[in-house]
Amino acid sequence: MIFINPKTDYAFKKIFGSSESKDILISFLNALVYDGNSIIEDLEIINPNLPPVLQGLKDTYLDVKAKLRDGTLVIIEMQVLNVESFGKRVLLYL
Repeated sequence: MIFINPKTDYAFKKIFGSSESKDILISFLNALVYDGNSIIEDLEIINPNLPPVLQGLKDTYLDVKAKLRDGTLVIIEMQVLNVESFGKRVLLYL
């Protein structure tokens, strides 16, 4: 059996960013953020496209963007390499 590397953009988005894998994302967030407690019961996977703030700049695509039941937006990004500008990118997403 051949497995796809979950650190690739395609695989990561399939595992955590598709409506079919919503339960996996809920479990992942509860384990990571809430020490395994089932705080998040439901969420909605939403369009990860962020249109540019200024005309002429390129669109940004998040790995996973979800909205929790209480309205909280959750952004999950897979970062494999140590990229110097990653902190600036996170601030832009906020």
